[in-house]
Amino acid sequence: MSTTTPTPQASVPTPLRAARLPRWAPFLIAAGSAAAAVGIGLGAGLHSRIQWGLIAAILFVVVSYVLATTVEGKRQAKDRFATSMVWVTFLLAVIPLASLIWETVERGAKVFSPYFLTHSMGVITDREPGGGINHAIIGTLQQVALASLIAVPIGLLTAIYLVEYGRGKLAKAVTFFVDVMTGIPSIVAGLFVLSFWILILGFDFSGWAGAMALAILMMPVVVRSTEEMLKLVPNELREASLALGVPKWRTILKVVLPTAIGGITTGIMLAVARIAGETAPVLLLVWVNPFINTNPFEGAQGSLPLYIYQQYAAGSPASYDRAWAAALALIGFIMILNLVARGIARWKAPKTGR
Repeated sequence: MSTTTPTPQASVPTPLRAARLPRWAPFLIAAGSAAAAVGIGLGAGLHSRIQWGLIAAILFVVVSYVLATTVEGKRQAKDRFATSMVWVTFLLAVIPLASLIWETVERGAKVFSPYFLTHSMGVITDREPGGGINHAIIGTLQQVALASLIAVPIGLLTAIYLVEYGRGKLAKAVTFFVDVMTGIPSIVAGLFVLSFWILILGFDFSGWAGAMALAILMMPVVVRSTEEMLKLVPNELREASLALGVPKWRTILKVVLPTAIGGITTGIMLAVARIAGETAPVLLLVWVNPFINTNPFEGAQGSLPLYIYQQYAAGSPASYDRAWAAALALIGFIMILNLVARGIARWKAPKTGR
């Protein structure tokens, strides 16, 4: 009886790469979704481009997931679904911002000129053409600078205390009140300074009064942002400095703060950006002055947010143009501050070698 040895079956080679959608597939899906959204919108009688965009976003996510599931499998489809959601939410955040900037530039460019920047309203009424924002620029710069001089040192020292020294009930109480101050409406800060500084102590309306209210709004933002940046500094840097016999205050000054200076500066600029656009405290405490007042400690002053509100409330074509131009100037002011902050942060950041 002879035995036969079974011959081994030839194994089927396993592909090293799974099927993948081509790189241009997302762009084709996006274009098709946009075209389909326009067709659906027109067919359903939807005339809003926002509705068309939302329909296109939903179609893009759904079609991407279905195609990826069919071609690449469920695991890769989930990855593409997450990627599609990230892109859609990114566009939903960027499009309103870009639309706002475009609208401001388009409308503000009508009267935005060197004359507009170097002249005040003077004897020109809000409904007449002409005038400028020189008085409002001076007032805003002085008020923001005074508020920063108050809030930044206090905020930095408070954050350093909470991170480096704060222990026990006092630190918890400070943290609690900082959290409470973060949610204070601007009108409440204005009413507090109004009741204490003007009604009780009897001082007059001035840029200094407005700066104190703005400092109240600015302080918790500085504390919170600085605190988070200081927590990101590795403890090994502190321990290495202390091991060399360097005092703690000098370690904080020479090691911790320079390491976190980039994030701290960004947080301060965020706080400045917040108070630069506040209107309620300025309306209550600084009042309205169409003339140039370079003394923030005496008399009413102008301010860019209040100027925008006042001009838009006037309701004339000339005042509308001035309001949009002032808004453009305010955006430019914030942009310049952020560029300066980035330059300072890059200059003061610790040098790293390869």
